[in-house]
Amino acid sequence: MNQGLALEIMLSGESVLLTGPAGAGKTFVLNQFIRLSKSEGKHVSVTATTGLAATHLGGTTIHSWSGIGINDSLEPGFVEHMSKGRIEIIAKTDTLIIDEVSMLHDYRLDMVDEVCRAVRKCDEPFGGIQVIMSGDFFQLPPINRGDSRAGGFIVNSNVWQELDPTICYLEEQHRQDDEVLLDILNALRAGELRRNHAESLLARVDVQPDTDELLTELHTVNVDVDHLNEAKLELLEGDEVFYIQSTKGGKNYIENLQRSVLAPATLRLKKGALVMAVKNSLDKKYVNGSLGQVMDFEAGTEYPVVEFKNGKVVTMSPDTWELRDGEKKRASITQIPLRLAWAITVHKSQGMTLDAARIDLRKAFVEGMGYVALSRVKNLNSLYLSGINQMALRVSEDAQTIDVLLRDKAARDKKRFAHLEENIKKRKTEVPKKSKKASGWAEKIAKMRETYPSAYKPWELAQDSLLKEKFQNGATVKELSKLLGRHEGSIVMRLQKHFGEDAIQ
Repeated sequence: MNQGLALEIMLSGESVLLTGPAGAGKTFVLNQFIRLSKSEGKHVSVTATTGLAATHLGGTTIHSWSGIGINDSLEPGFVEHMSKGRIEIIAKTDTLIIDEVSMLHDYRLDMVDEVCRAVRKCDEPFGGIQVIMSGDFFQLPPINRGDSRAGGFIVNSNVWQELDPTICYLEEQHRQDDEVLLDILNALRAGELRRNHAESLLARVDVQPDTDELLTELHTVNVDVDHLNEAKLELLEGDEVFYIQSTKGGKNYIENLQRSVLAPATLRLKKGALVMAVKNSLDKKYVNGSLGQVMDFEAGTEYPVVEFKNGKVVTMSPDTWELRDGEKKRASITQIPLRLAWAITVHKSQGMTLDAARIDLRKAFVEGMGYVALSRVKNLNSLYLSGINQMALRVSEDAQTIDVLLRDKAARDKKRFAHLEENIKKRKTEVPKKSKKASGWAEKIAKMRETYPSAYKPWELAQDSLLKEKFQNGATVKELSKLLGRHEGSIVMRLQKHFGEDAIQ
């Protein structure tokens, strides 16, 4: 099925599973659907199974939206104890989006259904809400831990059978442009990896780029990622420039959002740093996952000037991530949409398209992890393997069985809705309005500098020497902030750089 027909089926009011392989454009279709539905005045609740996935769509987690949290079952009278705000959001929802459903347990989907029916006092699936589920069962599965209830994919839930969603199986490929890599990925999905596929992958082990090309490394564990990024930044000469995020909202909401935003709370950069964009730009100069290098810092604002691998040079101004709960904005974080990119985890790379990557799959520990990592790049020549284990070449047998059933039903559903093809050409997509965030942030910095004149400016040698001298003579952070015209958070970070993490208690 193509993206246009999938969008029309969703806009017709059908409850849908939007699925397909990595790079098929699921998130793109979801974003179009959300925009068009909201423009029609519908109340759209945007959720995902993880906070990270939710931030890509500007939503919240399904666990938070439904109120089920980390519970494995609903106690009697559960809904009666829910907050009025939570009940109001669920009651007003016309459409519920659940992204990355491969990671949602079957019993938790039933729990969400039970809550919706009780709140809306309607015994239809999800209380009559249109439900759009999106995900690929070949990617990361639900995690069963020893101390909690075990479960499987959502197709085993009771409400799945009753809802009987329309299957929109996207088959177009918008990422890979290499038949060899596509063949490997398709063979992985089908469980038919042949000797020639394995040989093609092994031929990329220890291959080095022809040039001094800067590459992102994908690792399976966080500790390897953090160690490599810190070590690489320290090797660069020149001063660090710090960018401290600004936040709005309640403390708990901000903390939840913080765990999902890939841009760090304090972004540390130097000239020459390898960086990755962690958001799509409205003007399409870069996308989530675009790789680049810091070439300079803009005079006045000190925003980093990044040359991306696509050849575009962009001055990176701050962007904003929001935690939304139905129509309500609970929290927001504003930061430069970059992170250090010498390394990133496979988990955090899900949904990204990388120009090139060095991938270490020697510690792959769950089915689907290898598929997620290998499908981030566009072609085999941009893939450099440090190593690979047997687990990296496995996908879920359940996913393979489910896939056969989904493809069969998708073919029937495509015929059933063929008449909607006529709407695709008629539909006029709105041109997105230009963002005003950059100018708003410039104004914010100007206002900040009324209190902190040196905010977001590079540390000069004389000022740095004064900082160290005064601190060693007993000056407090508050006194140093006033003396040097910088935010207290910036003072603390600089002192920790010079004197270690324990310098400030």
